[in-house]
Amino acid sequence: MNLTIFPGGPLRGCVEPPGDKSLSHRVALFAALAEGESCVERFLVSGVTEAMLRSLKALGVAWELSDDTLRVYGRGLHGLRAPESVLDCGNSATTMRLLTGAVAAAGIAAVLDGSAGLRRRPMERIAEPLRQMGVDITTAEGGGAPLTLGSRPPSRRLSALDYSLPVASAQVKTCLLLAALAADAPTTLHEPALSRDHTERMLRGMGVEVETSPELAGYRVTLTPPKAPLCPLRGMLPGDFSAAAFLMAAALITPGSELTLPGVGLNPTRTGLLDAFRAMGGDIEVSNLREYLGEPVGDLKVRFSPLRGVEIAGEWVVRMIDEFPAFAAAAVFAEGPSVVRDAQELRYKESDRITALCSELRAVGAQVEETPDGFILQGGGVRGGVVNPHGDHRLAMSLAVVGLASREPVKVLGAEITRESFPGFPDVLRSLGAQMTEAYE
Repeated sequence: MNLTIFPGGPLRGCVEPPGDKSLSHRVALFAALAEGESCVERFLVSGVTEAMLRSLKALGVAWELSDDTLRVYGRGLHGLRAPESVLDCGNSATTMRLLTGAVAAAGIAAVLDGSAGLRRRPMERIAEPLRQMGVDITTAEGGGAPLTLGSRPPSRRLSALDYSLPVASAQVKTCLLLAALAADAPTTLHEPALSRDHTERMLRGMGVEVETSPELAGYRVTLTPPKAPLCPLRGMLPGDFSAAAFLMAAALITPGSELTLPGVGLNPTRTGLLDAFRAMGGDIEVSNLREYLGEPVGDLKVRFSPLRGVEIAGEWVVRMIDEFPAFAAAAVFAEGPSVVRDAQELRYKESDRITALCSELRAVGAQVEETPDGFILQGGGVRGGVVNPHGDHRLAMSLAVVGLASREPVKVLGAEITRESFPGFPDVLRSLGAQMTEAYE
């Protein structure tokens, strides 16, 4: 589906973002490892979470999905069943990395594979530390998928680990913490910066002892293997901050706009973009703070604002690693340059987000310079044109947002990929006042 966005009038209204993608992955998998029935509302139903649910069914886990309410009938930490065929993780690195940790803890044999794009994602970053724990795991040539795990006798626990992650990564951290549930002693992980801590919060809520503390060169996370079964999960998920990011950017750059976004997750390890937009002069109010499933949540009010360029580097990058496409969509309309450094991890997302983002922004007339670990983006607006999101859902939404304030329309090819994390994204924008057309060619 090709989506053409026309610059035009203000965006106004109130819209609740979809359930959080990162948390949806975790509640499905963690509930499977608990004993008893879990029930979670506002579960994100999308291609990537469906890959997780399909894999859980292949592992013997029963679940029911009604609208956005997910019920999972947990089998316990060691209750997963060896699958009869390859676990297809689709295009989801989160599914693959998290499932690998759970399969390692269960001690069952399995092969995990996925799309051509997923096969390009680095998997030795989980395989190497898992081997140190005693997991029999191999990767394909080049260190990617498919991943092959061998079985382990039920009586043999994994070895505890003391490991320093080369880069801050919530997916790698979660994989290793899940494996550590079946270790013979506490496992400690060291991160150069604190990545998103959804896993630590959720496991604590399920009765697992997880301690996090700062240290000289980053953060330390220690998990003590539980002696009791994991408790089921019940509650509502926050709205996805990463999805809300595109609506925030849209309101900030479209004159006369004012949007209310209720129930958005505001985990401080995820809100770097909120700080960035405010540093750029963005008018964003946060109210009605509360908690869903141990996660901070609030309501956002975002108004059109003249923006100025900003520099993003260091730990700030980790706190907004998934939001750079939304950041760029706003920064291209700011006054003055915006500089991003220390963001080389963007090259290992659904696309090489540095190269792809720079290439497509140039296609609509932006002045942007690619650097090894980021980019330098000159503000001042763009012309418009035809763009290719490279099969990357966040890049597609970023380019669509750019079209709201460009001088001429922006046509996004293959825009159906937005369903991966924001089902109904074009309809939401249209309901708020955006002008666009869809064409199936």
